[in-house]
Amino acid sequence: MHPWKQKEERSCRPNRLKSSPRAERRFSFRSTSSRSHHNARKTPHSEAAIEAYAASIAAKGILQNLVVEPELDGEGAATGFYFVTIGEGRRLAQLLRVRRKEIKKTEPIRCIVDTANDPHEISLDENVTREDMHPADQFEAFGKLADERGLGAEEIAARFGVTAHVVRQRLRLGAVSPKLMQLYRDGALTLEQLMAFAIVHDHVRQEAVYERLSYDRDVSTIRRLLTETHVAATDRRVRFVGLEAYTEAGGTILRDLFTEDRGGYLEDVSLLDLLVTARLNREADTLRAAEGWKWTEAHLDFPHAHGMLRVYPHPVELSAEDETALQAVQSEFDRLTEQHQTSEELPDEADARFGELEAEIERLEAKRQAYDPADVARGGAFVSLNHDGSVRIERGFVRPGDEKPEAETGSVSDAEARDMEDREGEEAALDREDGEGAADEEDEHQPLSDALVRDLTAHRTLGLRLNLSEQPDVAIVAVTHALAAQIFYVGAAAHVVGIQPVKTDLAAHADGIEDTPAGKAWSDRHANWARQMPKDVGALWEFVAELDHDSRMALFAHCVFLTVNAVKLPFDRRPRALAAASHLAEAMALDMTAYWRPTARSYLGRVTKAGILAAVREAISEEAAERMSAMKKADMAQAAEQLLAATGWLPSLLRTAAPRAQTDLQSEAQGSEIQAEAAE
Repeated sequence: MHPWKQKEERSCRPNRLKSSPRAERRFSFRSTSSRSHHNARKTPHSEAAIEAYAASIAAKGILQNLVVEPELDGEGAATGFYFVTIGEGRRLAQLLRVRRKEIKKTEPIRCIVDTANDPHEISLDENVTREDMHPADQFEAFGKLADERGLGAEEIAARFGVTAHVVRQRLRLGAVSPKLMQLYRDGALTLEQLMAFAIVHDHVRQEAVYERLSYDRDVSTIRRLLTETHVAATDRRVRFVGLEAYTEAGGTILRDLFTEDRGGYLEDVSLLDLLVTARLNREADTLRAAEGWKWTEAHLDFPHAHGMLRVYPHPVELSAEDETALQAVQSEFDRLTEQHQTSEELPDEADARFGELEAEIERLEAKRQAYDPADVARGGAFVSLNHDGSVRIERGFVRPGDEKPEAETGSVSDAEARDMEDREGEEAALDREDGEGAADEEDEHQPLSDALVRDLTAHRTLGLRLNLSEQPDVAIVAVTHALAAQIFYVGAAAHVVGIQPVKTDLAAHADGIEDTPAGKAWSDRHANWARQMPKDVGALWEFVAELDHDSRMALFAHCVFLTVNAVKLPFDRRPRALAAASHLAEAMALDMTAYWRPTARSYLGRVTKAGILAAVREAISEEAAERMSAMKKADMAQAAEQLLAATGWLPSLLRTAAPRAQTDLQSEAQGSEIQAEAAE
């Protein structure tokens, strides 16, 4: 056997590995033209792989020699150049190091020249028979480098050509409970599930959560169970106090290295609540000092069950000074608006000035509404957190002990006073008539007996009823007066019509409903009517009676809608009431797309993955649902929110059936069309 046909070991230089001057011209970092045409791997190495090779070689040298084959010319003679049969990635890594001037072009590379075996077969053998290290072994090996050799994530990353973040991920996985790691080796856990367990360091907690899992081993379920005693950094409390304040106070944050954790999870919930309470109390103290309220209370959530009377501000005229300031600010705002009307993008200075002007206009406009000083002196305000982490202030609440005396709250107007005097005179006259011929010792001014008073007023009530039944316009005034008296004047007892509004606090049933556009619209509408109510309930009848018809009906409708209750509770058995709610929705052609839309928070994140896919399937298509089926639940909910945004899709509970009359008309129209087609 000739010596040149044997495997031999020799040193080659990087540039000597190129096949020929022609091949050198065709070579580039990302191309595959310089590799041996016998190389079985046709897919080029990724840039990340080349970087990893380069880092490894720089730290440890070439651990596995390249295998090369000689280039032959057209007559079969060796040209002195070689093709790389095994080790193309290492060759590209060395060329990358040359470009970076880490090594010279003449740097020798140890190679094995193989002329005994088929180049294609040995290239294939190199890629087929090799078995990659199990990921669990890799995680533990990285941990050993860190523990035994004291290498940090950055140093390990540099030696293996990966990012420090990847090293931290592998170190975290290597620190998972040995029991769970063995389950992963045995195939009982997937890599994604192992990554979910790695969110905490406590092996006991990891194993306890694993024992709690039944058939549902969804990654989101594992992560939720592991962090159920923590607070996400997206929580409104965290937004309110800030992560920096929390960490400065000694709080710790748990980071999830494998997902976009949006800031992590706060571990010290007690500390967070303490910081929130302290800041809310400071906000409440500042408000009380600035506005003069008798009291202010800080609560995490608005106390809807406070049971207090509430007063509202009334329109007032701006002072001359404030009016002048408002005009000046508004003029500058208009001038800036005209100046930048054609600008595609506002300069930073102009944008900042617009913000300042808008804030000042809002501040001055707010002065057009003011509370009565007496109400401020006896009333208070609640300071709580909105769902976005901003401060919520609700003013004008009066504690029962601070309400005006009954005589004051039940005071009557001049007309009512005159009417009462006339009635007293009539009662006195009746008393005198009944007393004629009676004993002299009887007092002619003795008031009527209780029995007689009941008798007479019962007859008067009957007369009122009969007349009211014939005058629907007056009936609307009376009912509106009764509703408004009880809604806007707590405890006044000033209504004659025995209708009692039963109000349901929807915020107790739907978290955050008061912060929705519909909830804010209701609040603004109610506050607007409250500002128009006369301060004295005795003047309420005249107020209602003097409203024009449209305004009176609007007030009537407002009072009525506060009593609507179509909330379905698990323990509430009101099938007929809920059926009536459906009839009411049909009568008004209620379209809930104007008030609600499916989001991850409102619906999609609170149903199963099957529920999300069913919504997408119904609103979009079967294909769209199929494309999302492999997503994690959180990602699926977000994707579905975007897909459903413009569709008007509603869950069945929010849908309104077409009115029966409309359905009958549609059926008749369809029947006519069918008959016409048959006749043709």
